[in-house]
Amino acid sequence: MTDSATVRRVLLLAHTGRAEARDVATAVISGLTSHGIVVRLLRPEAKDLGVDLESPTLELTESETDAGHDCELTLVIGGDGSILRAVELTYDSATPVLGVNLGHVGFLAEAEPEEVDATITAIVEARYIVEDRLTLDVEVSLDGEVLAHTFAVNEASVEKAARERMIEVVVEVDGRPLSRWGCDGVVCATPTGSTAYNFSAGGPIVWPQVEALCVVPLSAHALFARPMVVGPDSVVAIEVLARTDVSGVLWCDGRRTVDLPPGARIEVRRGVRPVRLARVHHAPFTDRLVAKFGLNVEGWRGEGERRRLRATSEAP
Repeated sequence: MTDSATVRRVLLLAHTGRAEARDVATAVISGLTSHGIVVRLLRPEAKDLGVDLESPTLELTESETDAGHDCELTLVIGGDGSILRAVELTYDSATPVLGVNLGHVGFLAEAEPEEVDATITAIVEARYIVEDRLTLDVEVSLDGEVLAHTFAVNEASVEKAARERMIEVVVEVDGRPLSRWGCDGVVCATPTGSTAYNFSAGGPIVWPQVEALCVVPLSAHALFARPMVVGPDSVVAIEVLARTDVSGVLWCDGRRTVDLPPGARIEVRRGVRPVRLARVHHAPFTDRLVAKFGLNVEGWRGEGERRRLRATSEAP
């Protein structure tokens, strides 16, 4: 094998519990390795895929935390949950992530299963761009003592721990109190996550290139309980009122949880490190919204469409 500095490596992560994901993953391995690109696999996933574990074109790793080291790209076969897992595993190495969607909506994914061959070609020819997306740094403290520190790509949500009880919180923005809510919770989302939990909770869709944070109360009993968009450098703090006996739970991207006792303070701010998403398509975000949500645009006659229709009608 050539010097490690010249070897192209791609980390492949797949939802190996699904037959379709296994089929796509093996096709990707064959396509990339036939062009001299080394594919790195987690050993348990490699066993599930039934690949030749002794192949010189494959690298197996036992360590999830270092899986993305020295890889130019992480290719994920699965839904948004699989992509969020991939980001979690490669966050420290800042390896760009490219997803092939096998889920439902799949807003984080860049390609569909029928585009696998084109995606392989784009990787082989290095015809992809990398976008840096804003993330969240989340810190939980109690009486000045830090209990937990984590990050989020889509959202950090403070929610009630007991189904039958509302959680009482005070929300603060940039060191100033904003409002007290008895609610089911509060969602703090990134633009990337604005089409996820934020969207389901009634928050605004924010174009990915906009730098901002969304704050959305969940079923709040208050006169002022509207979704808000704050600046990218704002700090949003949510305090679970100490004089109640209702505790809460912090969810980050629906994957990591922290228990929140009464009196806990959760601070959410722009992450120091962005998440890096690889793209092989150059269609605008509007087209993605239309495709993913199946939006009705029948009757649209924009200038670009008019030019296309004129060219079609004038063709011999």
